[in-house]
Amino acid sequence: MVAQQALGLVVEEQLQNRMDNLSQKSVAIIIFVRHPELGKVKTRLAKSIGNEKALQVYTKLLQHTLEITKSIDAAKFVFYTEEIQENDLWSEKGYWKCKQKGTDLGERMKNAFSFLFEQGFKQVLIIGSDCYQLTSKAIEQAIKLLDESDLVLGPAVDGGYYLLGMSKLYSVLFENKTWSTDSVAAQTLQDAEKLDLKVVQLQALFDVDEFDDLVASGMQID
Repeated sequence: MVAQQALGLVVEEQLQNRMDNLSQKSVAIIIFVRHPELGKVKTRLAKSIGNEKALQVYTKLLQHTLEITKSIDAAKFVFYTEEIQENDLWSEKGYWKCKQKGTDLGERMKNAFSFLFEQGFKQVLIIGSDCYQLTSKAIEQAIKLLDESDLVLGPAVDGGYYLLGMSKLYSVLFENKTWSTDSVAAQTLQDAEKLDLKVVQLQALFDVDEFDDLVASGMQID
């Protein structure tokens, strides 16, 4: 309970009543999200297409992320950058709502992984809400690959990553990184090599951050 409070975990009573056999699941998926607010999401993309269309893109990305995770046999934890929304896209059966905690992205991810491993999950994966090319099949493949590897990484074309999965917490992977740069995936792999981890990489995909990413991802907007 202390760990839950420390991470600001919010479990609505109605959501708790809808959870099915959470304790029996061995896999947890972390989804990092922002509130879809005009002028506050996809700001780099907005420089090319404007705030309203950038909001449309992010809203579509959130919906896509929900759709591809719905059917996966795992407990899903949505970690909000801002305050938790009670009635939103993520108020569906099978999703727990949490608040991100930490001074930077690396610390927030590390805390989320740490919390879920403490709850007894054997495999934990994190995905963002920026990859329109990500599929349920790719996530399920990553889960299977964790049975025979220490780390699964889905590299983004921009040098970051759209998925990271592990069966044990390796804190160093979240430390001493320059986040949101083209060196993050490479630095993560270098740390994994130093730890002598068995790493499997998935296909490189586009995170939608710039206009060229939007085109390459195949997403259509009005």
